[in-house]
Amino acid sequence: MNPDALQHRRLTHARRHARRLAMQALYQWQLTDYHPKDILADFQGDPEMERADWEHFRHVLLGVTENVDAVDELIAPFLDRPVAQVDPVERSILRLATFELHHCPDVPTRVAINEAVALAKKFGADQGHKFVNGVIDKVAGGALRR
Repeated sequence: MNPDALQHRRLTHARRHARRLAMQALYQWQLTDYHPKDILADFQGDPEMERADWEHFRHVLLGVTENVDAVDELIAPFLDRPVAQVDPVERSILRLATFELHHCPDVPTRVAINEAVALAKKFGADQGHKFVNGVIDKVAGGALRR
């Protein structure tokens, strides 16, 4: 494997780990009164973070928590209920993917959607991945990029 391909592969895996950890951190933030910077500090000491893209994790966690109302406004038109009533795991995934779609130009739309669906398959409710896919696909249409 050539060095560029190897570097791309490492970045892809590091981003995937960062998304999983960011989803968990957002879930924790939603269910507790912890300040995002305290959650960030907790995760910084997590051995799993060694395999993750720390900067992407940090950018997503702080970006979502500091702009949660704006992120939720992007999601809300595509829901059949208020954002607060969405399952907490799926809400974390929707917020993460929506933030990536609108604030991470280096993340291709297809990647943001596929990674959100993969997280929902692994951590969400039985059919949660279908719900996440439907909503994020519509949010992506509003992102007007790639």
